[in-house]
Amino acid sequence: MNNNGLPLIAPKVVPVLDPDFRPAVLANREFQRQVHILPKRLPVTLALEQADGSVFHFATEIFPEEHPQAIANFTYLERILKFMLWGWGGFRVYFNGPKSLGEKLKAHFAETATGKFDADMMGNRIYERPFAVVITPNIPPAKASSAPLGRHLEGGRIGFDLGGSDRKAAAVIDGNVVFSEEIIWDPYMQPDPQYHLDGVMDSLRKAASHLPKVDAIGGSAAGVYVNNRVKVASLFRGVPKDVFEKRVKEMFLDIKKQWNNVPFEIVNDGEVTALAGSMSLNENAVLGIAMGTSQAGGYVTPEGNITSWLNELAFMPVDYNPNAARDEWSGDYGCGVQYFSQQAVGKLIPASGLEIDPKLGLPEKLKAVQKAMEKNEKGASKIYETIGVYLGYAVAHYADFYPLRNVLNLGRVMTGQGGDLILEKAKQVLRTEFPELSQSIRFHVPDEKDKRHGQAIAAASLPKRSL
Repeated sequence: MNNNGLPLIAPKVVPVLDPDFRPAVLANREFQRQVHILPKRLPVTLALEQADGSVFHFATEIFPEEHPQAIANFTYLERILKFMLWGWGGFRVYFNGPKSLGEKLKAHFAETATGKFDADMMGNRIYERPFAVVITPNIPPAKASSAPLGRHLEGGRIGFDLGGSDRKAAAVIDGNVVFSEEIIWDPYMQPDPQYHLDGVMDSLRKAASHLPKVDAIGGSAAGVYVNNRVKVASLFRGVPKDVFEKRVKEMFLDIKKQWNNVPFEIVNDGEVTALAGSMSLNENAVLGIAMGTSQAGGYVTPEGNITSWLNELAFMPVDYNPNAARDEWSGDYGCGVQYFSQQAVGKLIPASGLEIDPKLGLPEKLKAVQKAMEKNEKGASKIYETIGVYLGYAVAHYADFYPLRNVLNLGRVMTGQGGDLILEKAKQVLRTEFPELSQSIRFHVPDEKDKRHGQAIAAASLPKRSL
């Protein structure tokens, strides 16, 4: 099997419900193996520039243009660049390599549906700069910034988390949770942002009623947030674009004003997941993976900081089979959201043999699978085994881009016996295909206390309290 000339390698550990799964990590490594045995090969450097001036480099090698396997070069580079854009982020792509390939990448972002989606998100929505691919041998030097995140626990604080099916809030005094509440809501396709605003304010007021004084508010939510401004967020997908610009973009700045401008921070929920794990484990180099309504990701560096990376794992390709399931938002194939979320569970149900009403919503389908797992039904275990195999290969892929020592796994998909089976299969993949990673990467799940309160404490710890 190949993808426009790029050989796709069958995994040694086959996901029982998805035999056509072709892991990104295996395709990339086989491509590099074949290139490296050549006496002559072409160096290529890709770089991404962000609005704050940060520049991130990725160097690789490809087949010479006259080589018969050079047809694979474009797919290899396009998939890596897609991964970089949603992992690291940037509005300007620098390309130092064959001009013909650079022009092909330009055309991809200007003319194809998936390329235009990425260009619009990166350029117009996230960085508010024109998106561009620049073909040049003079790439700016690498420049990165990282900063400590959270870990401020003094005083009375509110921590909140906005998910696709529920919102949570907690009151925290000097690091101790004195109140927490989880409320079901349905924000995804709500066209009026007043729904979202009312929900957040309701949760904050309830938490505040358990504090003598609100010293700081910290929150997490799916999406991209820069300086408390909403750039891209699935929670607001139902809001028309013009209404988004007027009422959503600065919603959290408005909320801050309503709370007397106390120190306030909202960041991507994956970042808070990783922070919560780092705080709980007392470890760094943590990649947090939350499998819920979508897939969220966050990363804490070996030094205990965060970078300006996006870590939007939901959009990052993990399966290079061109016939893989497509993300309903971007339209692209093989992206993480279809492998590590309630959507993944829904995708696998038909092949599992479980009789679950297809008209049910995804949260209800997941509950039905969890109940089947409690009854030891084979169809349910096959779903979790398949997701576990996906996870093992994805973690190996992530490790090619992130310095990793710890992977924290949580979210509704990880709940119960199914979560244990997911981790068991992921570890099997590492032992079988990537023994060096099996020795260096540890998987973690939060204990019950951390599940209930860890995310809330981490979110509450985000703002530094004013003196």
